[in-house]
Amino acid sequence: MEFKLNSGHAVPAVGLGTWQSTGDEAYTAVKHALSVGYRHIDSAVGYGNEKEVGRGIADSGVARDRVFVTTKITNSVMTKEQAAKQIDESLANLGTEYIDLVLIHWPWTYERNAAVYSAMEDAVDAGKIRSIGVSNFNIHHIDALIASARIAPSVNQMECHISLQNTRMHDYLTGKGMVLQAYAPMKSRKISDVLENETLKKIGNAHGKTPTQVALRWLIQRGIVALPKSVNPSRIDENFALFDFQLSDDEMHSIRKLNRAERLFPEPDNVDFGFLEL
Repeated sequence: MEFKLNSGHAVPAVGLGTWQSTGDEAYTAVKHALSVGYRHIDSAVGYGNEKEVGRGIADSGVARDRVFVTTKITNSVMTKEQAAKQIDESLANLGTEYIDLVLIHWPWTYERNAAVYSAMEDAVDAGKIRSIGVSNFNIHHIDALIASARIAPSVNQMECHISLQNTRMHDYLTGKGMVLQAYAPMKSRKISDVLENETLKKIGNAHGKTPTQVALRWLIQRGIVALPKSVNPSRIDENFALFDFQLSDDEMHSIRKLNRAERLFPEPDNVDFGFLEL
């Protein structure tokens, strides 16, 4: 299952998240995920695992052109020149001639965002990147970026799960021709909230699925890319077994009522970490 991007490329609906996966653990997780059918791997410069991700892809036996690879420009990058240099470093670390999707990891000033994005646009022109976008951007950040961009952003990757459903952001992105990607789709360190949720358990029992599988299926039926992170082989397998069942409209609506506007990660307008101008 894939979603079409405004760049003309397509992104698989489920990807392996790799935040906090490093070293051999990241390499093994990527290699295993690709062996069971994943074709989408999400990384970032800030994760410190691009080399392991690239090695896992290379050793998987899956052709490079069948794997959708994402990385993100780190917060320490403040200028167009620094962004261009980091893109080249990511290409080298990942061991690839092109990257499918590059995102600005977190927003800073409008001017900084535009400068970094301009380098990403140049990299698209040069064939180094196929699609570009943002991560953790609020609507005002995207509006400002679009005003100066010559290539439309394809994606906004952000925290999204049963307790933080981002329905208004999703509607906004859809109107802009952008895709929402969900990190922490199972509530990260609060995964017990998903596992113990009675609504998800009831729906899961009806389909022979786990609460986490229901939570992930709910996202992709909304047209949202799900990026579950795991290094456990059985959980990696479980998180991909989403395409043999369908949630009904009533089941989708019952999950919609679970929204609590509960954020687990920083609010984008209050992020200070990594920005060197502080």
